Amino acid sequence: MYLIDTCIFLEILLDQDKALDSEKLIQKIRNSEIKAYVTSFSLHSIEVILSRFNKLSALEMFLEDILTMANLEIIYANIVDEIKIVKLMKNLKLDFDDSVQYYFAKTKSLKLISFDRDFDKSGIERIEPHKV
Repeated sequence: MYLIDTCIFLEILLDQDKALDSEKLIQKIRNSEIKAYVTSFSLHSIEVILSRFNKLSALEMFLEDILTMANLEIIYANIVDEIKIVKLMKNLKLDFDDSVQYYFAKTKSLKLISFDRDFDKSGIERIEPHKV
């Protein structure tokens, strides 16, 4: 099972260089070929970014798409999780969003799908979408 990093969705939504690989991964989730998770923090980050770019229609379609993906589950952090994430930031020297992904990948025994190479030094397995 996999944890999908924020950047995977943003590649698609912002039509960036790795959008095609990211879209192929999302299609595997839609087709129930793989089970995946996304953090509520990732969703909120995407909401903030798309609203800053005034892409509210795209945001609405994205959220509706997330809602329909049976093999994509949302992970919510509670306050205890948040405290542990802040401690991870201090220990691992990761920023907050990377610490959130690290924490849930580690505690839920998930492989992290991300383009962010900062995770390579963190001790969790990071894979890119084309390797799934």
